[in-house]
Amino acid sequence: MSARILLIEDEEKLARFVELELKYEGYHVTKAFDGRKGLELLSTQTFDLVLLDVMLPEINGMEVLRRLRRTSSVPVIMLTARDAVTDKVAGLDLGADDYVTKPFAIEELLARIRTALRKHAPAQEEDILTAKSVRMDVRRRTVTVGDKPVELTKREFDLLKCLLENKNIVVTREQLLDNVWDVHFDGGTNTVDVYIRFLRGKLDDAFGIKLIHTVRGVGYVIKDEE
Repeated sequence: MSARILLIEDEEKLARFVELELKYEGYHVTKAFDGRKGLELLSTQTFDLVLLDVMLPEINGMEVLRRLRRTSSVPVIMLTARDAVTDKVAGLDLGADDYVTKPFAIEELLARIRTALRKHAPAQEEDILTAKSVRMDVRRRTVTVGDKPVELTKREFDLLKCLLENKNIVVTREQLLDNVWDVHFDGGTNTVDVYIRFLRGKLDDAFGIKLIHTVRGVGYVIKDEE
């Protein structure tokens, strides 16, 4: 299925040119010539990417982006005739994914669109690990409980990933050290236990779930069912 792109641009000749090029590449394109209309379309339709001019009538592009980011993570590429670093920084800080300065080569814009769409492509089934209300996106290295993101360190993430990949199977401390720390268990370290406590604090305790179970003298297991 072709990606749906919303183009919010008040220069009609440029908008028409970009629309024709995008359609030639197989994208479905919807246009808006001011910020207010763009927000209306965003509130009533679903898009895979937004091309957003900064200098717009009614509501400027920065304000459109600010409002959009309250409810949506759809990728946004800003279009502007202004090459000031402060403008680019402001847009990126508000949540823009990329920035293209006018005049631009259409090939550059198309390449940036492809990159943004790839980054936001839905994860493949094998990239998603779940247990109870915990969801891990392996490719994007994100963890959520319900709809709430959980911040994990690299080591915590890798430890949780190993346990989720072996859901309902007891994983020994030796196996966890080999897989997560790449060191052999010497019988005298409590490194795994310490990091399990960190994970429990951020998951089990923080969200009131019983996720990581201790198998005394052996290791740990994540159980999907009690």
